[in-house]
This record gives sequence, C-alpha cells and structure tokens, in this order.
Amino acid sequence: MLTLASKLKRDDGLRGSRAPAAASDSTRRVSVRDRLLVKDEGYYQGGKFQFETEVPDAYNMVPPKVKCLTRIWHPNITETGEICLSLLREHSIDGTGWAPTRTLKDVVWGLNSLFTDLLNFDDPLNIEAAEHHLRDKEDFRNKVEDYIKRYAR
Repeated sequence: MLTLASKLKRDDGLRGSRAPAAASDSTRRVSVRDRLLVKDEGYYQGGKFQFETEVPDAYNMVPPKVKCLTRIWHPNITETGEICLSLLREHSIDGTGWAPTRTLKDVVWGLNSLFTDLLNFDDPLNIEAAEHHLRDKEDFRNKVEDYIKRYAR
C-alpha cells in the first residue's frame, strides 16, 4: 500500500537520521518525500499522490509538517497542497491533535484515511471541492478522475 511505510520501518521513525551535531538547531531537520499509493477503492482509486514530510528538530513534541505535492481535487487538501488533518495540529479542539506519543506511522495512516474513511465534506479546507460534491456527486467524481489522470499517474 505505502512505500513510505516501509521506509519508516527501516528508519525507525527517522529518529536516528538527523544531521550532524555541528549543524545549528534551526537547520537540522529531516525531509522525506515519497509516494502514497491509494487503495483500490473510493474516489481516489488508482491515484499516486506524493507528500513531503518535514520533521522538525522539536519532533516528537511538535508535529511534522506535511504537504501534498500532487495536485488533487479533495475537500481536505487544497490544490496548493495544504492538508486538513487533525493529528497534524498541535492543538485540536476535538482532542485528536498531535501528541508526543504519535509517530510518523500515525501520520501515514492519517493521510491514507483522508482518501477513505476521513473524507470530510462537512468541515472542509477546500470549500469549493466540498460544495462541488454536495451540488453534483457524479461531476465531482469526474473531476477527481480527471485530476488523477492528469496529475496522479
């Protein structure tokens, strides 16, 4: 399902792959780019979406920064790549935000769930996509498929 998941197993959550101690604290960070391969179900089936994950020095006390590098038509991901996923927030109203006990594997599973069970049309980041779905589900599906053909192959 995920190539990033196997990389995380090898790197043990990237804890041991930081820059040398000579680098300043503000410049020491790890960036991971990999593809998330979507399951064969739902609106986004068959698409390959690339994410950039920046792991800051203060990780695990603060969440990693994640951006979707693949253009997508999604209610919780903007076309410029910002992602609405509560576990990526330091402070979340619903209590499901980032906690020091979370790992990068949790982030991968959270991203994957945005394509299946956490697809949220009620509290969207991309309001236009959510309204499109409410107006015309079939046209929404067609636009998602068009984006996958153009950007996510």
